[in-house]
Amino acid sequence: MSKVETVRAVFESYLSQDRDTADRLLADEFVFTSPQDDHIEKAAFFERCFPTVDRLVSQELLSVVPTEGDDVFVLYEYELKTGERHRNVEVLTVRDDRITETQVFFGGHVR
Repeated sequence: MSKVETVRAVFESYLSQDRDTADRLLADEFVFTSPQDDHIEKAAFFERCFPTVDRLVSQELLSVVPTEGDDVFVLYEYELKTGERHRNVEVLTVRDDRITETQVFFGGHVR
């Protein structure tokens, strides 16, 4: 699987809440960082972040751009059940077909 395919698959596993697939795609040493979570490990990610899909109406990947190294940049837009729309950027590090790190950069409201 390419880096881009791996990243697309992990986003899809989140949206469908397919934890088994997400668990296979995330390396054991996986680390997640966002403005709300500072370098949390895989177990904490599954506890805090993974089950949050119920707040979404939709999520669309707008750009998925691999680097020459191990990273893939993802720009996505999502709509909350409140009607608010947001865009975020994530940088995911993919090694040996597994994601070892995700860094989330929150964007603002989309009007």
